[in-house]
Amino acid sequence: MLVAAAVCPCPPLLVPEVAAGAAAELDAARAACTDALGVLAAARPDLLVVVGPAERSGRGPHPQGAPGSFRGFGVDLDVRLGAATDTVAERELPPSLAVGAWLLERTGWADAPIEGLGVGEPLEPERCAEAGRGIGARAGRVAMLVMGDASACRTLKAPGYLDERAAGFDAGVARALGAADLAAVMALDAGLAQELKASGRAPWQLLAGAAEGAGLSGALLYDDAPYGVGYLVATWS
Repeated sequence: MLVAAAVCPCPPLLVPEVAAGAAAELDAARAACTDALGVLAAARPDLLVVVGPAERSGRGPHPQGAPGSFRGFGVDLDVRLGAATDTVAERELPPSLAVGAWLLERTGWADAPIEGLGVGEPLEPERCAEAGRGIGARAGRVAMLVMGDASACRTLKAPGYLDERAAGFDAGVARALGAADLAAVMALDAGLAQELKASGRAPWQLLAGAAEGAGLSGALLYDDAPYGVGYLVATWS
């Protein structure tokens, strides 16, 4: 059963080496992520599953110890999804899971075995929920680190340019995640999320599926849109 979850944004800019001179601009987001991971550790899970958006090559499961890097962003920095094991990872982590691995390394995670799951952004809501139910049934006490961004259309300089629908969409996501409102998370429109370049929609709906019957409460720790992209940090416990 799911006992705790942390929702974090997944821009590589969270990693100070990638952000370089702009690193301080996301200090508050990093601090909120650290607090959220503390909630996961306090839940004493038997298994931690890290979920995030991925292109086709990064989808599917990633075992503990799977490698990732930020070389594609011009930085000679490597990470691993938890401690190395004898299992040989066939693929590198997608960027979202590499950011998750970096957060876990940064906070010294050693509380439970880890697995990663890259999710295709077009995955239908019901299939997301079904996959989430499977995650929730994996162990007696499951925790999730759910990586994903809200819209990328909040300003004229945003990656997706300005879309007047973006602020309302992000506000709805923030309310749903902050209240651990499963119905509201499942009601997020997959088509609209794709138009607004909200990479977190599918991972959030996996979380909602995993949380069914768990009776968790939510808390919103961070809600801002630097660079015109909605970044949210929330905990469910």
